[in-house]
Amino acid sequence: MTPRTKEQNEEIRLRRLAQIRKAAADVFLDKGPLLEIRDVAAQAGLGYGTVYHYYSNKGDLLHDLLWDALERDGGWLQARLDAPLEALVKIPPEVPRASASGEMPAGGGFDSAAGPDTGNSAAADSRMGSRETAAAAELGPVAVAGVRLLQLWAEDHALYLLHKLAGESFASLPEARSAPLLAAFRREVLSPLAALLETGRAADGDAASGGNAAEPLSWLQRAEMLLTALVGCASLSLRRGKLREEARDIVLFLKL
Repeated sequence: MTPRTKEQNEEIRLRRLAQIRKAAADVFLDKGPLLEIRDVAAQAGLGYGTVYHYYSNKGDLLHDLLWDALERDGGWLQARLDAPLEALVKIPPEVPRASASGEMPAGGGFDSAAGPDTGNSAAADSRMGSRETAAAAELGPVAVAGVRLLQLWAEDHALYLLHKLAGESFASLPEARSAPLLAAFRREVLSPLAALLETGRAADGDAASGGNAAEPLSWLQRAEMLLTALVGCASLSLRRGKLREEARDIVLFLKL
């Protein structure tokens, strides 16, 4: 048997780390700080010794998980420019489609992999596209960014965990670890979001203070409050596995 090369070993190591971190994020959603290494191993389908080889304690695991998530974060702000609004806002059909066999898809019929219509699929697609276009048109740049962020949380629980713990100033980590992470989060996420909020308000022709001479909140504080509100509203939908479908409803509820 040919020995693995150094590059192959590194690829395996990175894949294993990603597997462990993803499992840790999923477990943390259920157990919070009560998370144990054995829970992560079970979620990842790995042996305890394998996970322990990479992370001997949950503090190191959480620290690396959050930094890794921060490196992937921020794309949702740029997505409003790079992707059509219709691609960011998906409205579930009013009537679930039947598959070619006539059976309804599992989970209420909102599975994009469901079979083709047996009837008026073209008309249904046209109505669906019209609804998505109309829905996207009524959302401003801040709302579109909010929808995109919620959709990303639905796919990547580590990103949700990052924003949730950022709202708590990463208090679950020692100060020596939380302070650099919080500073980086404010620089990479909060500051760009604050700039988007300010630009969006200026585009609306609205005074930031609602007509008052004194501004009670900075844009950075507003960005913090917005993310905290999104985290709170997303929690229930995320646990029910409905966050992607309900992202737009959450944004409209918050009047972004």
